[in-house]
Amino acid sequence: MTGRIRIDGQSIPFLEGQTVIQAAEDSGVHIPHLCYHPDYEANGSCKMCTCKINGRQVSSCTTRAADGMVVESNTEELNSERRALAQMLFVEGNHHCPSCEHSGNCVLQSQAYKLGMTALIFPDFTTGRKTDASHPDILLNRDRCIYCELCVRASRDTDGKDIFCISGRSENKSLAINSDSGLLKDSGLSVDDAAANVCPVGCIIKKHEGFTKPIGQRDYDARHVHHNKVRQPRLPELAKGPGEKVTVATCSLAGC
Repeated sequence: MTGRIRIDGQSIPFLEGQTVIQAAEDSGVHIPHLCYHPDYEANGSCKMCTCKINGRQVSSCTTRAADGMVVESNTEELNSERRALAQMLFVEGNHHCPSCEHSGNCVLQSQAYKLGMTALIFPDFTTGRKTDASHPDILLNRDRCIYCELCVRASRDTDGKDIFCISGRSENKSLAINSDSGLLKDSGLSVDDAAANVCPVGCIIKKHEGFTKPIGQRDYDARHVHHNKVRQPRLPELAKGPGEKVTVATCSLAGC
């Protein structure tokens, strides 16, 4: 069974059982999100994908599409709320783009620029959570965690190891390791595990790679040339004309 929904005035099809964000992604309509991943069951934790559906705000990653549904996403009201969420995530963690190996490949960074965020407006509130460098191949920087729980779901549902979990609440909330010592080195995590590669920010980083992609070849850079072929960014609407400077992942929200 199929049907159609309307997102910001655009009519798009959906398949039975699809959520609003799945239908949108299949039709090339971008709804901002952080914790959603097509390979894992949605949990609606980040609230970045919140849309107004038939006049009510709901998470588009957990709401099933229904024929005739009217969805508002790209509105100033919703984007203002998304910017506020991004602002709070940036100041609550150690998200200093120039010193982060994930800069240019960071979903939080790209969404912030897409929403028009170019500077921080709240006081810094870095909590100083412990970094785990015990693993020979992987570094865990807890101050960059945004609690999307993608590593939790990937380790449990794909790797079958159940290595990660979220512990504590409020400012005591932290990404925890399910091992006797509580350290990553004793967890059985491998660099090839889905959990080691799914992090959308710079929380879980492979130690021996560093800054592997030059500016212009990263996932969220604007239009660029690579191996004599023009590649398009994942967010093509952000690309400007030839020769124009683009702010996505080339300027830093830390002021660089």
